[in-house]
Amino acid sequence: MMQDNQSPEYFAADARVAVLTAQPLDRLLDYRAPQEGCFLGAFVEVPLGPRKVLGVVWGPGAGDFDAAKLRSVIRVLDLAPMRAEMRQFLERGAQYTLTPLSMMLRLATRAPGLSDPPSMRKVLRRGDAEPDRMTDARAKVLDIMDEYDGAAFTPSELSGLAGVTTSVVKGLIKQGALREEDSPRDLPFPPLDPELPGKQLSEDQARAAETLAAGVNSGRYGTTLLKGVTGSGKTEVYLEAVAACLRKGRQALVLLPEIALTAEFLKRVEARFGAVPAEWHSGVTMTERRRVWRMVGQGDAQLVIGARSSLYLPFRDLGLIIVDEEHDTSYKQEEGVLYNARDLSVWRASLCNAQVVLASATPSLETWANAEAGKYARLDLTARFGAAVLPQMRAVDMRTEELLPSTWISPTLKQGIARRMERGEQSLLFLNRRGFAPVTICRACGAQVACDNCDARMVEHRFLKRLMCHQCGETKPVPTECPSCKVEGKMAPVGPGIERLAEEAAALFPEARIAVLSSDLFGSARALKQRIEDIASGEADIILGTQLVAKGHNFPLLTLVGVIDADLGLQGSDLRAAERTFQLMRQVAGRAGRAERQGEALLQSFQPEHPVIRAILSGDEESFWRAEAEQRRAAGVPPYGRMAGIIVSGGDLAQVFDLANALARSDGPLRQVGAQLFGPAPAPIARIRGRHRVRLLVKADKGIALQDAITRWIAPFRLRGDLRLNVDIDPQNFF
Repeated sequence: MMQDNQSPEYFAADARVAVLTAQPLDRLLDYRAPQEGCFLGAFVEVPLGPRKVLGVVWGPGAGDFDAAKLRSVIRVLDLAPMRAEMRQFLERGAQYTLTPLSMMLRLATRAPGLSDPPSMRKVLRRGDAEPDRMTDARAKVLDIMDEYDGAAFTPSELSGLAGVTTSVVKGLIKQGALREEDSPRDLPFPPLDPELPGKQLSEDQARAAETLAAGVNSGRYGTTLLKGVTGSGKTEVYLEAVAACLRKGRQALVLLPEIALTAEFLKRVEARFGAVPAEWHSGVTMTERRRVWRMVGQGDAQLVIGARSSLYLPFRDLGLIIVDEEHDTSYKQEEGVLYNARDLSVWRASLCNAQVVLASATPSLETWANAEAGKYARLDLTARFGAAVLPQMRAVDMRTEELLPSTWISPTLKQGIARRMERGEQSLLFLNRRGFAPVTICRACGAQVACDNCDARMVEHRFLKRLMCHQCGETKPVPTECPSCKVEGKMAPVGPGIERLAEEAAALFPEARIAVLSSDLFGSARALKQRIEDIASGEADIILGTQLVAKGHNFPLLTLVGVIDADLGLQGSDLRAAERTFQLMRQVAGRAGRAERQGEALLQSFQPEHPVIRAILSGDEESFWRAEAEQRRAAGVPPYGRMAGIIVSGGDLAQVFDLANALARSDGPLRQVGAQLFGPAPAPIARIRGRHRVRLLVKADKGIALQDAITRWIAPFRLRGDLRLNVDIDPQNFF
């Protein structure tokens, strides 16, 4: 960042500068600029107590601290300075989510070794030899190398991932099973070629691609909803927008909702542009994270494929953001900084004159409403790509089906699966419940096995031979006697989970190859990716899946989808229950018939006359959205009103309720702006990880400055002991 020393963004030696650190402090800290001076946005190392910490020069110092006691910046780091639009983005995000700015900076610097200078380093790759003696520890190391096919690791990183000592790694080097090589610490990503030919587009797709490319070429901000039925080729269309962005020399970001989707997607990107782009998600090694972070900042990574946190990477010139499956709830971060990556993508793009494409077959009501109001442009793809046609959809009325006790696959669905197996085609059974059974109950006294740390029932996972709490992750063996009445042999699983459904399918079709896709059953993202690839190549007859299978996977041989309990999501008081059920059912049904074969979707339901089920079957999506929008508008809830969730938590229930009641009595700042306060009440899951949780809900009209009112409301309260107060603006779930 070359500027002359008279620039207002340059601070000369010993000038007072304000530095933001990622430490848990509620303010900027004043330091003296180093002898060589520094620029606004420079990444620096500064002393904080006895430690040296990373910081960013945020502006001129406040001047409210004795100059004689000021400490000096230790050094300016060899990193591209944080650009003005990135600093604005972090400030705006902090103000909107009511999060300390230091926590936002932590999100934006989540890569190891940023303070380290560029250098060579020793890395390990898979060698040609096999060890003379295979131990469990050695097998773990080699499994990691195979899982991260072709990746390089530092010795400490490899031993940490495998959970073994460094001596095991050294032994494998001596045996030739691992080989050492010198590697530059951070290499640029290979260039992508936007001039390579893409797939032949239909007339419908070509028109949409041209419109998106025109937006990118304008160099201005804009957001477009790209709505297309499942299998309509949305990906090919927005990859043409990526090509237009690359031709302009700008960077592009594609957000995906699920790590497991990246393997297939990366192959498509490589086929389109001739090289593999940068990846950013929890399955990427620490070494690669540092490389991606630095190369994005230098402009040496043209395209990033990532999870929601990639929105905080330091792009040098971001020109396009794609949010694929924009309706997906995984874009909402539910811990730490509570943000929605879909909404923040729009902000980020507006600050750097970039285009946003929100792609979905079943958009969120918020996005649909913004398109209806003219805030977003809208493009529709109405036909499936190529020879594929939309699946036939019908309900199976479970009130007329004859099922044996503790079985869930109806005779109608069973016949459909049998026909597919005869033709060599695949069937998918969908149930949005992980594990074997949602409840384990004592038939002697009626007690249910609950988590010791949470107010949640433990779910049996028979494949793992454990009970698991889906709130805190605590596990315990399946009890042989009742923890309450101590009677043996009376513990029984109640209700279906995906693993129990697998047992039933295996009993009905003993000759079938059955694959279960549930996040609990895979130790790593790579293992899950591999299983999905195997299924796509035909290595399964019946696929059983939870919500994971609804997210963009393409199984060419799949022609039947059976939804075991289509009514499941309609229960409860979540304001988005109907919307989410509609989206999930349409997405799952869309997995069927994506190649030349006609697909069919069967929805097992005890209430097939329910308006949501009728809307799913009829395919009249616009009528569904209009009816749902009208209900929300009448109730004054999002997207036609504003909401904020307040969770007070702590180890002592009385203290938690005391604080929540004190907040409720002091709601003057909320009433001043016309906001309503509901609660306090125990959260639906009232205890997680041993912490009691009490919830309050704030509801306000659309145009109200809700964050300002909430800030004034909670400011007088000091949290003592282990009490915590979390504010969730625009909550997505109410647990």
